[in-house]
Amino acid sequence: MRCPYCGYKEDKVVDSRATAEESAVRRRRECLKCGKRFTTYEYIEEVSLMVIKKDDRREVFDHKKILAGIIKACEKRPVSVEKMEGIVTQVERSIQKKSDREVHSTRIGELVMEKLKLLDDVAYVRFASVYRQFKDVGQFMVELKDILGKEKSKPVKR
Repeated sequence: MRCPYCGYKEDKVVDSRATAEESAVRRRRECLKCGKRFTTYEYIEEVSLMVIKKDDRREVFDHKKILAGIIKACEKRPVSVEKMEGIVTQVERSIQKKSDREVHSTRIGELVMEKLKLLDDVAYVRFASVYRQFKDVGQFMVELKDILGKEKSKPVKR
């Protein structure tokens, strides 16, 4: 493992634990040269899942790509990295349980939006606006009204 800060090849593991879903092992490492700490994740290598894009191209499922989209949607929102990573893990597991070796990108996007809607409305709308490619403000407002309608129907906590 190379240190992401100085490139040195030797480090020591400071802490090691399973993720909440127990789908990976999280390791905190410390570089033996510069002393900085960084985190790595170990995943079980499974059969490659192929994603069918809108133009019928196929590419290997990449959880980093999904995480990057979620991070962008959650920017400046009170959502922890663990929760964002949890969404990616839940989506990946759901896909692996329900599909063969191929899944449409639209299904992945829908699953992410379902999870974000439960987690943070603003992040959900941000993700949906990019994913659904809203053509105008009208489409955007329809989505916002849907969220606001659900907020009004929730009982007020006191």
